[in-house]
Amino acid sequence: MALDPDDPRPPYVQVANALRAAILTKKFAAGDKLPSRQELAKTYNVAPMTIQNALRELREEGLIVSRQGSGVFVRERTERPVGLRPHIERAFEAEEVTIDFAGFSGETLHGAMQEPLDKIRVGRLRPKSIAVRILIPDTTAPLAIPCRADDLGDSPEFRARATRIMHRYVGAITDTVNELGSLGLVENASATVHVHHAAPLFKLYIVNGEEAFFGFYPVREHILTLGEQPQTIYDLMGKDAVLFHHSANDDDTSTGSQYVDQARTWFDSMWNTVSTEFTP
Repeated sequence: MALDPDDPRPPYVQVANALRAAILTKKFAAGDKLPSRQELAKTYNVAPMTIQNALRELREEGLIVSRQGSGVFVRERTERPVGLRPHIERAFEAEEVTIDFAGFSGETLHGAMQEPLDKIRVGRLRPKSIAVRILIPDTTAPLAIPCRADDLGDSPEFRARATRIMHRYVGAITDTVNELGSLGLVENASATVHVHHAAPLFKLYIVNGEEAFFGFYPVREHILTLGEQPQTIYDLMGKDAVLFHHSANDDDTSTGSQYVDQARTWFDSMWNTVSTEFTP
């Protein structure tokens, strides 16, 4: 499994990313012993020092632990926050890619999808189909939150700002995915957006119908200059949302498989009933 020679990142970063993705997607489960440094060096065709630097990165992130005389092991953990990007990148290695997102702006999803979409453009990834569904609030109408901090009232200026942000990120996703289909780089590619009238209190990602990532939006007070006057707003802080991972590949009696099933049911119910199609 040689590294990609066209990847500009240092070799130890590429190895760390590959191992991180393997851990986060449970190819290496909690408690598993990783291959030795020599075996990993042979696998990735790099020097042992490169492997050592990559393992240092993962150790500092708390993903692995070294046991003297025994080797390196994936750290035992219960439910824990995870990074979305490695799972999205791994999802695009499948022939049929599906991503359902429910949340506020789509900014995090946009960032996580950029690298795999770029790889499709240059022929390094070749999925047969991509289907993205995005479920966001209708910011052209008042929402319970975000709101003004002084009286909990609606701020049309803030909603206009939020609308511009959503158009930027959601529009970039839909344009890029649909373009891959029109260029013939993906046989079937679609990205559609629906809006609804509920306050967005959480973000949810359902990836390839098998993995769900869920996190609550923390509400923070901050001051924004909207128009000529500053306003104190209670806003939803998407970048501060801690995501937790649930997999349908767990045992049938686990909460993971049940959670993914219920998440898909909830998304489909919102998509098919109280939301309407929207063009960014």
